[in-house]
Amino acid sequence: MMTLKKGSRGDDVKRLQQALKLYPDGVFGPLTEEAVKQFQTKYGLVADGVVGHHTWSLIEGNPVYKKSKRAINEIIVHCTASYEGNAMTVEQIRRMHKKERGWSDIGYHYVVYLDGTVHNGRDVNISGAHCTGHNTHSIGVVYVGGLAKNGQPKDTRTAAQKEGLLKLLKELKRMYPKATIHGHREYANKACPCFDAWKEYRGL
Repeated sequence: MMTLKKGSRGDDVKRLQQALKLYPDGVFGPLTEEAVKQFQTKYGLVADGVVGHHTWSLIEGNPVYKKSKRAINEIIVHCTASYEGNAMTVEQIRRMHKKERGWSDIGYHYVVYLDGTVHNGRDVNISGAHCTGHNTHSIGVVYVGGLAKNGQPKDTRTAAQKEGLLKLLKELKRMYPKATIHGHREYANKACPCFDAWKEYRGL
């Protein structure tokens, strides 16, 4: 999907305006720009009024899938280690990873929200920062959650998240048929993703 900004015209602008419940005249003017900024603010994005990769994925509730140029042989599932029911956005995770860990971007390639929608994180052509020793040849997937209210590890996936994660993994297996699916806990001394991903998804 092309990047849209003030001054853009055409069918993609109409599609954007329809998604934002604006009159679809196909002209990206001040009203469309303001609506985009309000949407970006609501979802924790930089409110610059420019509809790029991340804004599009949130507006449409669909990830932009593309096959990595890297050789992928693993798909590794994580949790955000956040409390059950607490929503997090890609941009919130990105800011946390950049500020607290000093990374250049969010560590994961895909994020599954509480409502089951899948959102793009780091570009798949760039190695992730999610599993030491496995980043160069893997895709990092994370669902929001993983902690009970008392802070203990727990499979907090909502029904929608389970469905969204399954669809995501099926799509990734289609693109990388030789890749195997694993949970982060197989490679680190931690509970993440708080369920047995290898067992649950080994039939894919």
